[in-house]
Amino acid sequence: MKILLVRHGETDWNVQKKIQGKTDIPLNEAGIKQAEELAEKLVKWERPIVGIYTSRLKRASKTAEIIAKRLKKEYLETDGLEEIDLGLWEGLSWDQAAANFPEEYKIWHDNRRYTRSPKGESYQDLLERFLPALQKIVKDKQSETGDIVIVTHSADIMTIMSYINDTPFYEMVKRYKTANAAVIEVDAETIL
Repeated sequence: MKILLVRHGETDWNVQKKIQGKTDIPLNEAGIKQAEELAEKLVKWERPIVGIYTSRLKRASKTAEIIAKRLKKEYLETDGLEEIDLGLWEGLSWDQAAANFPEEYKIWHDNRRYTRSPKGESYQDLLERFLPALQKIVKDKQSETGDIVIVTHSADIMTIMSYINDTPFYEMVKRYKTANAAVIEVDAETIL
């Protein structure tokens, strides 16, 4: 069984290079088109899709809705799949976050796995809710033959890939940054 980690389609904040985090920004027109194109690819997927799960945030749930409609399947909004909470940095660019919070940003940048952004989460906090959510989904579906679609967010994908591959978290952006509406395949056994 494969987990197909899908990053949501594009939002206006993606275009503006603003930090979204848990701020609930909807897909823009391009993001809807990206989700529709991805849904077409998943119709032709080599193995059956046995479940579609999504973050509750609008940008992810709308992506999942478009995929599910095209695949004629249900999707389930699932706790734990949300984007990292970046607290006071949300709505800023990364450069603005570094300029407005220089000391906090440096500490976070150098040790993002365990350091929280101001009023936000660390990547370890994210991992501690995201990994159990994935494990529960896999256990619930492991008797079925096929793959699972998880519509989520960039930080979630980078975090789980860093965890699976034992990559230092400060390298996550360089190694695992994922484009909007991209699919990353993961063997389900790697997270159990």
